[in-house]
Amino acid sequence: MLEGLRSAVAKFLKGGGTYQKAVEEFIRDLQRELIKADVNVKLVFQLTRRIKERAVKEEPPPGASRRDWFIKIVYEELSSLFGGEREPTLEPRKLPWIMLLVGVQGSGKTTTAGKLALYYIRRGYKVGLVSTDTYRPGAYEQLRTLALKAGALFYGEKSGRAEDIAERGVADLASRGAEIIIVDTAGRHGYGEEESLLAEMKSIADRIKPDEVILVIDASIGQKAYDLASRFHKAAPVGSIIVTKLDGTARGGGVLSAVAATGAEVKFVGTGEKLEEIEPFRPTRFIARVLGLGDLESLLERIKALEEAREVEKAAEDMLKGKMNMRIVYRQLKAMRKMGPLGRILQMLPGGGLLTQLDNEKLRVGEEKIDKWLAIIESMTYEELDNPDIIDRRRIRRIAMGAGVKPDDVKELLNYYKNMKTLMKRLKRDRRLLKRLGLQ
Repeated sequence: MLEGLRSAVAKFLKGGGTYQKAVEEFIRDLQRELIKADVNVKLVFQLTRRIKERAVKEEPPPGASRRDWFIKIVYEELSSLFGGEREPTLEPRKLPWIMLLVGVQGSGKTTTAGKLALYYIRRGYKVGLVSTDTYRPGAYEQLRTLALKAGALFYGEKSGRAEDIAERGVADLASRGAEIIIVDTAGRHGYGEEESLLAEMKSIADRIKPDEVILVIDASIGQKAYDLASRFHKAAPVGSIIVTKLDGTARGGGVLSAVAATGAEVKFVGTGEKLEEIEPFRPTRFIARVLGLGDLESLLERIKALEEAREVEKAAEDMLKGKMNMRIVYRQLKAMRKMGPLGRILQMLPGGGLLTQLDNEKLRVGEEKIDKWLAIIESMTYEELDNPDIIDRRRIRRIAMGAGVKPDDVKELLNYYKNMKTLMKRLKRDRRLLKRLGLQ
């Protein structure tokens, strides 16, 4: 998948023929490479249809080429399958936190259990491992050895019902102070023969009520991934996925399919056999690698800056047209963080140099004050955002409490709003200036 997609991207960016023709050709190349990489066919066509629709409908911001914008669309759609910019949720939300690892034989569950134990132990948690696999010879000893190497607590039994062992194991480790309990399950069945495995997994989940069900999946699983992940998800809703054996040789299409089937986030990837060879999954980094664009980050940053500039321009236009409310102030304050004072923001407009007559001192705001004012605005009701003039002493007290600031801070923001509104009205009265700015 990697080499094929990289070639398709490189060919597209070099560009020959019309943009429309280049998009059509790239879509065909993308479909071919994804199907070759074992991505579920239905998923491939859903994904490429969304990419094509956006490529036709969306307009790039001024200064960005259509081809660069299209690569951004491809990147965003592929990344969104893995959660986009969102970082995986790694910290437990309560203690003890019970993780149930599920998956078929050969997916690497037991080794992954040991890796997870070491990962969390190094972050200061007390971790316990439970072995419920009484079918595979050596499973008990393997997990006990991994627990010893990682420095984790261990519980296991060599015979008995898996759900009973799991329940006793969780209770035992919790009584010994384990903060994270990882339950390893059997994976004795091959692909397509998982009925009793799924029933057993459901029994364990019903008994121990895990905080998180993690599907461990081999990166090279292929087309079977979509169906397998769906079936596991129906038995016990999968909250996250750990991908094993994700190296340069794995095609990885199964990962895309599993994510689509469960809606779960990819939490970790295994990068080798050693206990420490596990790392949090970063969707954007993975997709950048898939697309083969070492400079993708700089391309995205450049387009983001152009989009932000357009947002700033829109905010300035709204202000000059007299559309003043706290929503506009909020956008302007956000823009100030990136672009500097209001005077500089107004320079984004055509003829912006004419705006030097504004009293910028009244609109100059420090970074610390911006953060405080943003919190204040976020504590306002929709009615107050749309009509700040209704904010009286009682509302000021409530807003201040919600934002964790003093009432004087709220009053200061309201004064800023009134000053800006007055200046904008003054400017609006000068019709000749508005005409020269292209706003009339």
